[in-house]
Amino acid sequence: MELNQNTHMNKDFDVIVFGATGFTGRLVAEYLNTTYGVGGDVKWAVAGRNAGKLAQVRDLIGAPKDLPLLSADASDAASLERIALRARVVITTVGPYQLHGEPLLAACVKAGTDYVDLCGEPGWMALMIAKYEAQAKASGARIVFSCGFDSIPFDLGVLYLQDQARQRFGSAVPRVRGRVRGMKGTFSGGTVASMLATFESVGRDPSLAKTLANPFALVPGFKGPAQPKGTAVAYDEVAKSWLSPFVMATINTKNVHRTNALLGHAFGRDFIYDEMMLEGDGSAGESRAKSHTRKSRIQMALLWFAPTRALLRRFALPKPGEGPSKRARDAGNYDILFIGERADGSTVRASVKGDKDPGYGSTCKMIAETALCLVKDVSPAVTGGGIWTPGAAMGMALIKRLQARAGLTFALEG
Repeated sequence: MELNQNTHMNKDFDVIVFGATGFTGRLVAEYLNTTYGVGGDVKWAVAGRNAGKLAQVRDLIGAPKDLPLLSADASDAASLERIALRARVVITTVGPYQLHGEPLLAACVKAGTDYVDLCGEPGWMALMIAKYEAQAKASGARIVFSCGFDSIPFDLGVLYLQDQARQRFGSAVPRVRGRVRGMKGTFSGGTVASMLATFESVGRDPSLAKTLANPFALVPGFKGPAQPKGTAVAYDEVAKSWLSPFVMATINTKNVHRTNALLGHAFGRDFIYDEMMLEGDGSAGESRAKSHTRKSRIQMALLWFAPTRALLRRFALPKPGEGPSKRARDAGNYDILFIGERADGSTVRASVKGDKDPGYGSTCKMIAETALCLVKDVSPAVTGGGIWTPGAAMGMALIKRLQARAGLTFALEG
């Protein structure tokens, strides 16, 4: 496959994985090594602050001795600028991003280097958009947030559904329901750590609560129609199921609305979207929905207390470099239903399914292939510099790549 002729060509590496000594970063490196090898069509390297630990990761994943190991520290801006200058795209798994992410993002913006992360922290993302969007457009850096389970299956699921709606109806649908039909596996430790950091940020700056509550927080200057809150038990007449809140809806819905805006409001300026968990029909489904909602509310309430967060960090979060076994990752999966509805009540349905656990097994493949989609498939002449979502930056090209290589399935239903 030919590389794009673009301003990123004169670089030592197509991809640098920053944070490879962490558990998720190691999985990304392992995936690249297993899928693409070293020294072949994809030129890649790993980076981190400890050269000895990077060498251990190289040996652990079975990579050859000539895999480049690069020294860089999230607290050392000069070292980050050095790796940014050498890469066409930098993958970073070093979160929480609100604590560790800005220096690398700034280095990539300055160098005109593409950047992808796993961020699910809308407060930080909104700040970065305000601070760096103009600079990224000027330098040509394509900054793409949320390239893991939050929010690729949801962002691209809506995009795929709307593409199908245009083929069926001749236009996009104004209302889409995202419904998690099944999910086996764990959220990553990074996702939980980011959630804890977000609660602490709101404690320091209560105004951030408005950002978290605003479905259009990542679309500066735009105020769309009222959106479903998705915070209480409800019955969905279209899906024929009771619903309970979905913890990742807060970030996913914001990314979907940003995709819509970046595509010139291709879904409409009055577009409505929400996400919830399907619990089933009848009294059993209602009971499950109520039980899961009570549990979720108790957990969220407890997270406002500093002692609870301290206990979670000490006992619940994986230690650095630790995570679920390969058997557990391989046993996981997820299934998300999207229902698009027209004003006359006619519908179109599509699903997105993943073949590994969402937090680790699927996420490591998604972020790696998103980075390679920027390198291989989507020219900067088409997608210029700026702060993007996966759907707006890469669209159907990324859907095609994820289906071919990352174990995701996008399908029309009914």
